[in-house]
Formats: sequence, C-alpha cells, structure tokens
Amino acid sequence: MEKNNYQGALQHPLGSGFSATSTATEVIKGIDLTGKIAIVTGGNAGIGLETTKVLAAAGATLIVPARDIEKARKNLGAIPNVELETMDLARPETIDAFAEKFLSSGRPLHLLINNAGIMWVPLQRDSRGFESQLSTNYFGQFQLVARLWPALKNANGARVVNVSSLGHHMAPFNFDDPNFEHREYQTLLGYGQSKTASNLFALELDNRAKAHQVRAYSLHPGSIAGTELARDANMELFKQMGFFDESGNIRPEILASLKNIPQGAATSVWAATSPLLNNIGGVYCEDADIAELLSEDPAIQTSTKLHQSGVMDYSLDKSSAKKLWDLTEEMTGIEFNVN
Repeated sequence: MEKNNYQGALQHPLGSGFSATSTATEVIKGIDLTGKIAIVTGGNAGIGLETTKVLAAAGATLIVPARDIEKARKNLGAIPNVELETMDLARPETIDAFAEKFLSSGRPLHLLINNAGIMWVPLQRDSRGFESQLSTNYFGQFQLVARLWPALKNANGARVVNVSSLGHHMAPFNFDDPNFEHREYQTLLGYGQSKTASNLFALELDNRAKAHQVRAYSLHPGSIAGTELARDANMELFKQMGFFDESGNIRPEILASLKNIPQGAATSVWAATSPLLNNIGGVYCEDADIAELLSEDPAIQTSTKLHQSGVMDYSLDKSSAKKLWDLTEEMTGIEFNVN
C-alpha cells in the first residue's frame, strides 16, 4: 500500500546527522545538481538568496522570480546560472505570466522552492479581496505550482518545497472566515493560518503527485537573524509572542536559538536534495530532518507554542487537506488537476 503522511503517519525524524546549526552548504555536500532546473521564489534576499547561491554552486540552473527586479539584480550579483524574472505572488496575473514564460521554454522543472512570503503585516487585501498573508503565503503558492505542473511532471523526478513556519502553531485554517470578513483581524492568526494552509497543501500535493514522481514537503527554517521578513512587526507584537521582555530586551533563550542565514537555508536545501527523502513525501521538516508530530493543547499560550519545535497535527489532517484544496480551487477559480 502507498504510504502517505495523513495524520502525521510519517512524521518521525530520520536521524539525518544534521542539526539546528548545520548550514545549507553542509547539507548539500556531495550532491551534484548539474543539469537540474530550480525555481526559488524570493531567491534574492535572506534565506532565499542563500538557497539560490548553494543550489547554483551545486550545478543547478536557477530561475528567481522577484517583485523588485533592480533590487534582486543587485543582490544576486555575479552568481552563475541565475535567471531573473518578474513576479508578485499577491498578483495572480503576474504568476500566470511568469509560468507561461517558463513553460514556453520547454524545460522541465526539477525543484520548486516556495520560499517567498510576508509576515505579521497590518490588514491588507489583494485585488480579489483576499487577506494579504493568505494571498501571498498560500494562494499564490498554490497557483504557481498549478501553473508549473506540466514542467514538474516532465522532470521525471521533482520536488516542491514549501517554506512554512513554526508560526503555523498560532492557528489552524479557518474555513468559516479565512479572509477575516466577519471576525476581528489579528495578524498572528492571519500568518498562522497561512502557514497551516501551506503545510496542508504540501501534504495533499504529495499524495496526488507522487504517481508522477513529484514529491512535496513543508518546513520551518528556524528563527533567523538578519532577514527582512519581520520588518512590519512592532515591538508590542514581539513582546506578545514572548520574544522580548517588558523592557524591550530580547530574551536570552530566544537569542540563543536564533539561526544565521546559512543555517536558516539548510532545511530548504535538505528537503530539496536529500536522498533520505527519495521515497518519502508530504512531511514537515525542521533542522534538516523530519520534525516530531505534536497534538494541540488549548492550554498552551501562543507565546509558548512559538518556542516549541514540531508540527501540529491539525496541519497534517487528511480531511482538512482535501477540503482546503477544493476550497482553494473554488475561491481562486484555478482548477488543479494532478494527472
């Protein structure tokens, strides 16, 4: 019988030999990606840029779609085998244009790393009225994979890697009001449900796509110093989550757990390339290994949840994954037939 990760059935660490301090360069050592084509969204900054550098150094051809081409060009500099394109995950028409251009090249797609995202922003909506974190972190991701599906299938062995977050601990997916039309907007809940959606998407995509040799993964890269992701968050939000004390000082245990950017890119690169995952998919990873499965405890406060590791069982639920796929097709008008 084909194995899947519904209800976290496969959520058991493999003993990869790596840890929270392993770097992207370390986890890819000995792996040759010559002839492989990879797309890394947000591959021009932060851990996305490190992911791009490391995959290119291993021989892959990288395509990096970005919102700000000039900024991306400066950051990508002289990295070899990198192609730069325009795309904004919150603007559906740009996703279609990017995918159409790639498909017209006739190339297969071996690695799709959905790295780009936004975090903890004030209430904003896209042109469809969708809440911006859900739009960027999940709906855009779903659309991109759906449009690039022919190229993934033609690779005869491809991986889709969704860079999620421990932030999925903040909230399950709210099927009754995903866009905060009838409930008070809280940015942590918006972010949390967008990352839960990304996990559920990887779970369901893997189950549907593995017959075509396409496997999917989600992951937490770690809490990382030196990225721009939390630029919209204020100090009160960091205090609320327990990252800073009442005086505005970062808590020592938080400081000790922060990763640098090469460490933060390690799990993305590991999920994209590790031979340990050749026959397993749909799993949520962290620290360059498969994460432990957790059950939700309503008594645990949000600030405490964010200091745990592991994946919440609700983000690997079979019925939720299938329900979300159907709802996404209905809300976006994108029919994603994996065949």
